[in-house]
Amino acid sequence: MQTMRLSALSIVVAIASGVVLPYSASFAASDHAAKPAAAKKQATTKPAAAPVAAQASTAGGPPALPAKAWLLMDFDSGEVLASDNPDEALPPASLTKMMTSFLVEQALRSGKLKKEDLVSVSEYAWCRGSSTESCMYLPLNSQATVIDILRGIIVQSGNDASKAIAEHMAGSEENFAKLMNAEAQRLGMTHTHFVNATGLPAPEHKSSARDLAILARAIIRDSADFYPIYAEREFKYNNIKQGNRNALLYTDPTVDGLKTGHTEEAGYCLVTSSKRNGMRLITVILNTSSAKARADETRSLLGWGFANFEQATPIQPNTAVTAAKVNFGKADTVPAVLGSPWTVTVPRGQKVQTAVQIKPGLEAPVTKGAVIGKVVASSNGKQVGETPLVAQADVERAGLMLRSWQRVTGLFGK
Repeated sequence: MQTMRLSALSIVVAIASGVVLPYSASFAASDHAAKPAAAKKQATTKPAAAPVAAQASTAGGPPALPAKAWLLMDFDSGEVLASDNPDEALPPASLTKMMTSFLVEQALRSGKLKKEDLVSVSEYAWCRGSSTESCMYLPLNSQATVIDILRGIIVQSGNDASKAIAEHMAGSEENFAKLMNAEAQRLGMTHTHFVNATGLPAPEHKSSARDLAILARAIIRDSADFYPIYAEREFKYNNIKQGNRNALLYTDPTVDGLKTGHTEEAGYCLVTSSKRNGMRLITVILNTSSAKARADETRSLLGWGFANFEQATPIQPNTAVTAAKVNFGKADTVPAVLGSPWTVTVPRGQKVQTAVQIKPGLEAPVTKGAVIGKVVASSNGKQVGETPLVAQADVERAGLMLRSWQRVTGLFGK
């Protein structure tokens, strides 16, 4: 027994003094693979981006809608609750202007633009007021402030406003379309390609119901300072007052955006958001038969969504979810807690199960608040959301002697 103790101590001293080379194959494996029995129950896959959820199943199913494509999304999680033909690339008409306005809003947030900056109206941008396009009616060779231009895009769906800001920000509408496509790619809009800032017909100008819901979610999430504009019912400029074409803004107080669209090729389109009892849903209707139909179909889809889904809180904030194993720290474990309050949207009456996944081979130092894993929620066998787990406390790295001893005990077992 005495001999074994002396041998172990000799190895520790040898490692500490550099006589024995650390991180041989066996030592490296023990750093990451040796875990106590309790920790083996935790999944060891690295946290990844949340996948797009499959369509949830509810009794009775969603309403039958005659639109060519439609989708219902939960805002908080981004989960698609129901859809039909969500990924077909279709003409988006003036729904395009959601990307135009989003780029303006982000430029305002970053300071690249200021609300009172003046935008010039070129002959190219100037709208002559034909019956084939919507206009803000900016006078030729005049100037308008960025915030007025933004309202003209969102409320009045002004093609002139969209072209003018495109030229102001990128030099030309063609260059602005490149910015639009770059942002679409960043957001994960995989079935979208923009040719212009307005949505006027062009063979390669396309988007999908899923992509437009992703964009709507980004606007609501990232443009909070400007999102109330999407609920404005009218805007007056150049002594011309025009109303918002989103009929639900006048009939449903829970609806607060977003955008209408129409061309002969695209049909009647509408992206809408509604918040009731703390839960926000996003709808997309593409290529339906009339302005009344897009409003009625949206109303029907929202009604079904709010009637059949509810929010659940799988884990309360500030609750220690698990004790995460930490290698080479002054403490062996650290409490893992939610990084922020967390809710998921599930079919009414269904229970939510959770599974904890901690990053494999977690090593000190660990900083309080650092992401060290995630919790995945599922309902009825389907994933419905996930959220990061963070360290509740700092864990300092152990000294050389203690780390060496931990390697030895990991090699021989405890």
